Amino acid sequence: MQRWRLAVGKTSKDLQKLCGTNYPVSIAFIVVNEFCERFSYYGMKAVLTLYFIHYLHWDKNLSTAVYHAFSSLCYFTPLLGAVIADSWLGKFRTVIYLSIVYVIGHVVKSVGAIPDVGDSTVHVVLSMLGLVLIAFGTGGIKPCVAAFGGDQFDEEHTEERRKFFSIFYMSINAGSVLWKNGRNLVIPVDCICETNSSQHVINFASIQIVVFIAGSGLYKKSPPEGNVLVRVCKCIGFAIRNRWNNSKKSPKRSHWLDWAEEKYPKRLIQEIKMVFRVLVLYIPLPMFWALFDQQGSRWTLQATRMNMDFVMGVCFCVVKMLNALLILVFIPIFDMGVYPLIGLCRIKLTPLKKMAAGMILAALAFCAATVVEINVIVCTFSNIASKELLIFDFCRFINTHTENINITVGTEEFYAAADYGISQNISVPRGEYNGVVCKTNSDQYLIDLGLLDFGAFYTVILSKESNGLTFKKMEDIQANNIHIAWQVPQYVFITAGEVMFSITGLEFSYSQAPASMKSVLQAGWLMTVAFGNVIVLIVAEGAGMEQWTEFLLFAGLLVAVSIIFSIMAYFYTYVDPDQLDKIFREDTDDEKVESSDGKKNEAVSLTDMPKQTKM
Repeated sequence: MQRWRLAVGKTSKDLQKLCGTNYPVSIAFIVVNEFCERFSYYGMKAVLTLYFIHYLHWDKNLSTAVYHAFSSLCYFTPLLGAVIADSWLGKFRTVIYLSIVYVIGHVVKSVGAIPDVGDSTVHVVLSMLGLVLIAFGTGGIKPCVAAFGGDQFDEEHTEERRKFFSIFYMSINAGSVLWKNGRNLVIPVDCICETNSSQHVINFASIQIVVFIAGSGLYKKSPPEGNVLVRVCKCIGFAIRNRWNNSKKSPKRSHWLDWAEEKYPKRLIQEIKMVFRVLVLYIPLPMFWALFDQQGSRWTLQATRMNMDFVMGVCFCVVKMLNALLILVFIPIFDMGVYPLIGLCRIKLTPLKKMAAGMILAALAFCAATVVEINVIVCTFSNIASKELLIFDFCRFINTHTENINITVGTEEFYAAADYGISQNISVPRGEYNGVVCKTNSDQYLIDLGLLDFGAFYTVILSKESNGLTFKKMEDIQANNIHIAWQVPQYVFITAGEVMFSITGLEFSYSQAPASMKSVLQAGWLMTVAFGNVIVLIVAEGAGMEQWTEFLLFAGLLVAVSIIFSIMAYFYTYVDPDQLDKIFREDTDDEKVESSDGKKNEAVSLTDMPKQTKM
């Protein structure tokens, strides 16, 4: 502990502040670093499901499963990054080294998306390898950057630190908005394969490293505390063994971890108690993320079965970035409007109350998604229309002419043999097709097919008349008439829930963690996201439900979980981890606690620390 205090004392010198405020200049580099990392991450992930379906030719369920498996890996790996940071390299160097892994992953993923590189097997292998490297890079960085930013603030500047986490979260979504708006993403499947897009992703991933290193001289850097996770595991193991061996011989102790007092310092035991109490509180949280992360899978697939025509400026690209855009709007509204108004009503809105309210809002979002899904099913009543991707319209030609005909619709080529030959069913983008070229061996004709709309299935019968080539267009499956703008309410609910749940949880995880385990507890928070994606994997692969019933199931489960969480939160008592420094004045990291019959050492209870009200 003495070593830790000296190190922090050396690096907690008067840091440069932003414009006379209590915000260190160093956080600007951290926020920009996070913005660049999120820009590159969302640039790759925005159309990942569609990339699987159209480029790797996987079906809808497999694409959804792999998407959520990748998301899970991105949030399981933070534990590895946290252990490396707190035990070995420190947060600063961990971010740099894993950022390099992250950039390499993007390069490999981009090479796998180039059509000329190998066959489909090579594409799959390179894509999966790239995604694994990206997951290890971005996952390992996540807990370190957030905790490193919190470390820059002095102990007394808790309000500034709370607002930093809001700004930090805004930078995440600003990266998402800039990517989606700048690339004008309107579902071109090959957009993730374009060299230009991949170059943007790699460039920003590289800029992330440069910016973070540029602020090196301004950071407050706390050295690693040694192998924290190993010490924690050994302490827990010793407590369990000691309790088992002496449970009948010795008097009971107030907490089962107190059985480790014979070998381990009281401070370490108290820190583990603090972490355990928070981790138990995290148990219900994955259900929120099970709903939230379906924006990139189930909600995207729902959008592909809706009408994506421009109406009042609303289109697929806008809806895709709506969550990130609303985050940028909602954070200041909640911080400067909603929360102060609730305070004026004399309602004490604690962090755990905010998180419970966020869960309810997410459940409402899935109720809205259920209503939309039911209407989409009614619109697309046939089996093909309800189960296949309908982002494009499909077309085929029947040729009653005595000559073979080659038809060009936009960039797509159709061939219909003579005497009632039928062409292949080929998807074409929505649009007006006024000059469709039809070539025979002896002549060339132009026909006006008019509008080919989203999700429709057309059959065009070509006939030779005396005045030229005539056609009859039949709409076998009606076009999507439920507009994508109807998804806006569910995005509003899920984003409001995210503001109250995710940002609050991020700050809560930092504020309730002891100094030596802040990255570890941040990783624990992020792992709730991973388990949430596992829940989606299980339901998507095993439930076999209609989509609207699946949405309703998730909404009901989250309401039930929010009630359980509220009960658990009611009994949670907030603690101040910094009080450990005041309680344990002497360094006992390398000393064993000796017990004697004449003198008993009482463990300092968590309830002795300054606390706020419950829930």
